[in-house]
Amino acid sequence: MLKNYLKIAIRSIRRSSSYAAINVSGLALGITCTLLIFSLVTYHLSFDNFHENSDRIYRFVTEQHRDDVTYAPGVPPAFGKQFREDFTYGEAVARLYTTSDVLVSIDQGNDVRKFRESISFADPAFFDLFNFPLVSGDIKTILSAPNNAVITEKMAKKYFGEENAVGKTLRFENTIDFVVAGILKDIPDNTDFRTEIFFPYMTVGKYNEWYARDDAWGGITSEIQTFVKLHQGINPTEVESKLPAYVTKYRPTSKNVHHYKLQPLDDIHFNPKYQGVMEKNTLVILSIIGFFLIFTACLNFINLATAQAVTRSKEVGVRKTLGSMRAQLFWQFTLETSVIVVLSTTVALAFAYAILPMVNQLFETRVQFEVFNNAQLLFFIPLLMVIVTVLSSLYPGLILSGFKPVLALKGKLTNTGNFNIRRILITTQFTISQVLLIGLIVVMYQMHYFKEKDLGFSQEAIVVIPAGTTDEKINLLRDRLAQLPNVQQVTACFSAPASESHWHTSLTYDNRTEPEDFGVSFRGGDEHYISTFGLNLIAGRNIEKADTVREFVVNETFVEKIGVASPEEILGKEIRVNGRWTGPVVGVVKDFHDASLHSDISPIFITTSRENYQSLAIKISMNEAKTTLASIEKTWMDIHPDLLYTYDFVDNLTAQFYQTEETMLTLIQVFSCIALFIGCMGLYGLVSFMGTQKTKEIGIRKVLGGDVTHILWIFGKEFSRLIIIAFVLAAPVGWYLMSQWLEEFVFHIDLSPWIFLVELAVIAVFVLATVGYQSAKAALMNPVKALRTE
Repeated sequence: MLKNYLKIAIRSIRRSSSYAAINVSGLALGITCTLLIFSLVTYHLSFDNFHENSDRIYRFVTEQHRDDVTYAPGVPPAFGKQFREDFTYGEAVARLYTTSDVLVSIDQGNDVRKFRESISFADPAFFDLFNFPLVSGDIKTILSAPNNAVITEKMAKKYFGEENAVGKTLRFENTIDFVVAGILKDIPDNTDFRTEIFFPYMTVGKYNEWYARDDAWGGITSEIQTFVKLHQGINPTEVESKLPAYVTKYRPTSKNVHHYKLQPLDDIHFNPKYQGVMEKNTLVILSIIGFFLIFTACLNFINLATAQAVTRSKEVGVRKTLGSMRAQLFWQFTLETSVIVVLSTTVALAFAYAILPMVNQLFETRVQFEVFNNAQLLFFIPLLMVIVTVLSSLYPGLILSGFKPVLALKGKLTNTGNFNIRRILITTQFTISQVLLIGLIVVMYQMHYFKEKDLGFSQEAIVVIPAGTTDEKINLLRDRLAQLPNVQQVTACFSAPASESHWHTSLTYDNRTEPEDFGVSFRGGDEHYISTFGLNLIAGRNIEKADTVREFVVNETFVEKIGVASPEEILGKEIRVNGRWTGPVVGVVKDFHDASLHSDISPIFITTSRENYQSLAIKISMNEAKTTLASIEKTWMDIHPDLLYTYDFVDNLTAQFYQTEETMLTLIQVFSCIALFIGCMGLYGLVSFMGTQKTKEIGIRKVLGGDVTHILWIFGKEFSRLIIIAFVLAAPVGWYLMSQWLEEFVFHIDLSPWIFLVELAVIAVFVLATVGYQSAKAALMNPVKALRTE
């Protein structure tokens, strides 16, 4: 019986190959998206769940209360050591200092190989906390010696090839030599700890003395994080109740009030307040989109199957006359559906394998699509196939198997599926499509706003390169670069005006006894900083050339926060920042955006701080940019032959603020196109059904003098009504969702009516293109042929 069903199913699919191709295409697209979304969601949900006793591992984080509340994924550098000495709550406590883009050198005789890497300084207990096993070395003592290093198998092969890496020397920033004492297994893909080189934390003071000080309670950097594995049965609330004592003891007068908290390990990857990279809401949204895409594909199948009902009516009539039971016919049609689902799934698996590299690049993930090595996928794929088969076959199977044999053989069927149900299905499809299109237009408009908005400083044709190591070399490099052709200006600075590299500090104004209750953002730069970046000086003058901090230029927000009436009033007032820099305010610049448009403009001060000059910013002419960049690199290498050269343009650095939005834009573009494609195939099925149902009506109308335009309107008004209903449903949903999204930005576009009108126009064009051919074909049919179908 099953073999017979299968033969009939294959013959039926061959006979209606065009419908089969549409069904396979629609289902394959839906299944592909669902499989990729499932893989992406399960990948993120698996982050750091492989550590032993992960439910007892926490990270110490900080809520900072000033004039507003901010969140930091770390605590002061001295916190970890002090907590370990004061309390016995922790089975293990470890500090981790992580930094990127540092120089690691390998001396191989006459050849010195240089690399830019991310590295970590870690306490010995780090490997007690986290399950990163060694393939060589003693995990309990590996970070107990000051000059030991631990690297992964991948880094060992990168640096030393097939040689044994243990005992080899790594040089860090041309200052500290470390000996490889252990080799780690390669870091798993599903972890937020991506460092592949570890040095002992006891050595961090040689790199930055403040990070190692026992009295370093004055500030927080996200680069230093502290972790604890609590003893079995310890309540984290009890631990948190002890932490306010540290604030009272070590920060009694600070206006930046710290509130230390414990963050569970399984929250680290998902909590955006503490720099989590993937919100769980995003995973929920992706899952919902995946469901709707596969659901709309199933709706298409239903529409196309019921549209074919009349053409298969005689087949049903003959089978029933020969004794076939309704249940047999139902399972016959179900098997046909399952064959199409199997074909669609096969195509979808091939698509998923092909598209996965692009998905990983888009999301900066390392998702693996290994069906036979992934128990979750092995369970999910058959389950998905069963669900799709049931959803797609249930309604058509019941309709087709329920035909009355006499009426079926005479072609007088009325029970070919409820047309109103198909209207609801099409409306549902296009409601989803229009919500996605509204989102697409809003995100595109907001991204255009990002690119066109005046940020208050110049970012075009400005190259940023490392400054160097000593004051002498920084001055020499700056002077030589300024003499190059097509170099217009050069400034030594801490960072560009808008950058992720900035820090906030305390402020005391005009000899007041108490610090202000807000922090100020530091922008270090020489006397050329303001002119190089095109900042607008609205009061006073520029800072003068100096080797130390002597005077300050501030922005308008700084003036407003202080509470003075005008920029001129603040000129000459003395301020003290960072607890040690004192000098007068000599100028005020117009506000500029110092971070992304998600955030408001911070109060900012600019001053000469040679010790903090990390970069050189070079404004160039773009006429001969390639030659100029080569000259800059050669000049830099002449002065720093022992370092590794890198560069970037300021506008590229600014664009990095909006990588998440760029990813979202790409996703919505893809999902909108897929939803529209699937929805248009559904319309194709519906117009085919209408053409079949209205064959005689069209013939009669034409015989009675109806023209083609009138007959086309029969189809046009039906689909126009459905699209308008879908728009009425989609518009408020789209408005609400995108309003919520735009609220994440302090600076954003307004949701104007034209956005929704453009979306409606786009949908109308797609619908016209989809139904136009079939409608015209039905309208131009010979009326004699139409009337002979009786």
